[in-house]
Amino acid sequence: MSTSNERRSGSVSVGLPSVIAATTQWLIRAYPPASGALNAVLAEAQARQAATVAAWLRYPTAVDASLVTLVGPGGAGRLDWLVGADAGELDADEHAWRTWVDEVVASWAASLLTDPALAAAAVAALTGSEHMGASPVEFRRLTDPDAYERNAAPLLRHPDLVLPVARLHRAGLVERLQADAVGAD
Repeated sequence: MSTSNERRSGSVSVGLPSVIAATTQWLIRAYPPASGALNAVLAEAQARQAATVAAWLRYPTAVDASLVTLVGPGGAGRLDWLVGADAGELDADEHAWRTWVDEVVASWAASLLTDPALAAAAVAALTGSEHMGASPVEFRRLTDPDAYERNAAPLLRHPDLVLPVARLHRAGLVERLQADAVGAD
């Protein structure tokens, strides 16, 4: 299922909706929202926006997006180990979506969710990228969450709790943001 952010980007996101959806799902399962249906929706929206920005930074061009579809992103194995999740015996459906989790995207998303300045810089770095297209894309739930959104995702936005995942590839995110422009690789 693609979001309006992904639909707006057109062909560039060909392989990314699966990566974004799986990584969002992993983040929500690793760092569950506060109880209640509204909290679940708000937390998922924040995780999806973070995963979208992270994926667009990691795979800045249509070629990059196509390659990740071809070779696959790597899966959730190491991430599960880091957060102490017992993946154990998984049924086929559970195993299938987990193979689309991208460790780097999850790490970058975790970093973005816990550092507002980094999130703002990441969104700014996407300006003019292939993913942004002609339509404006907003990531307010990531860059400027309100009190309800923060309360909905206390674990997902807790710097100490997500640190093991965030620090995995945070240096790469910072390096990426210091590059001249997304897509200039």
